[in-house]
Amino acid sequence: MVFKAVLAGCGAMSKGWLSAVAEHPLLKGRVEIVGLVDLHQPTAEARATEFGLADAVIGSDLDAVLAATKPDLLFDVVVPSARAGVVATALKHGCHVLSEKPMAASLEAGRDLVAQAAAAGRVHAVVQNRRFISGVRRIRRMIESGVLGEVTALHCDFFIGAHFGGFREEMENVLLLDMAIHTLDAARFMAGVAPKAVYCLETNPRGSWYGHGAAANAIFEFEDGVVFNYRGSWAAEGANTSWESAWRIVGTKGTLLWDGYDAFEAKVVAGDEGFFRELKTVDVPEPADIDQTHGHASVLAEFLDAIEAGRSPETASNDNIKSLAMVFAAIESAKTRQRVTISV
Repeated sequence: MVFKAVLAGCGAMSKGWLSAVAEHPLLKGRVEIVGLVDLHQPTAEARATEFGLADAVIGSDLDAVLAATKPDLLFDVVVPSARAGVVATALKHGCHVLSEKPMAASLEAGRDLVAQAAAAGRVHAVVQNRRFISGVRRIRRMIESGVLGEVTALHCDFFIGAHFGGFREEMENVLLLDMAIHTLDAARFMAGVAPKAVYCLETNPRGSWYGHGAAANAIFEFEDGVVFNYRGSWAAEGANTSWESAWRIVGTKGTLLWDGYDAFEAKVVAGDEGFFRELKTVDVPEPADIDQTHGHASVLAEFLDAIEAGRSPETASNDNIKSLAMVFAAIESAKTRQRVTISV
């Protein structure tokens, strides 16, 4: 099946979407871009020229472009503050929708979008591309194998001196809201259990070039007694971690380390005597499906596969809202200096 799609929001991020659709083997030939929408119409026109979309309908009015093109899908790449209206409009036109993260600018708005998608009988999913990488998939598979025993804790460090310029340097809660959702979603996916509560300390370190919230330390309580400890900063110069963070996964039988790049180390207990028990190294399994390790392209392909199969995609909004809830609970905890329960 070839899906007809309109893309809304033709800024810098749209290039990744259009490149994946046009070039990636998982997607090539599966999507026809029939419309491009941007509030600044020349931006949409420039993107159409760049990608050779001469037949696409171009406009600044989403409702009009959807009426003219009657697409199957809307790719929502607008700024978060505009997301609710864009998704609602697309659902009214009978489109399935794939949105950039975060799925909403507030938890209440997220709940409303989930309800609207259910009422429309359409799929609404979110681009959580960081869970579609080899390292995260390998960790999830190892946890599920039981080699580490029962998982008791996940710890991750994210420290990067990132000089974006532009809107991020003026955002409130910039690390938690703009970046940490990737890591929190990955942790929830790895653990396979739901978040229950959080205590978070958010700071803007001395020397930070951000206006607010460039660093955070958060302790999340998950179901089954699992603890997730997040430490992060976007204003940490001198020793950058991977964008995927550095991880320690602790189980009742052993521990797995991942540097966020290609280095894995996993050891489990091999003896029952001595102050420190004897350990043995175990292999970290490869991903079960290599097609699920291509980041953005894999999210898009999984979205299309789910629609064709009549099932819910992995990053459907009614599940992804749990990751969004983690972010907003952490922000609330940071403001109140209190433990905050997480519910959707």
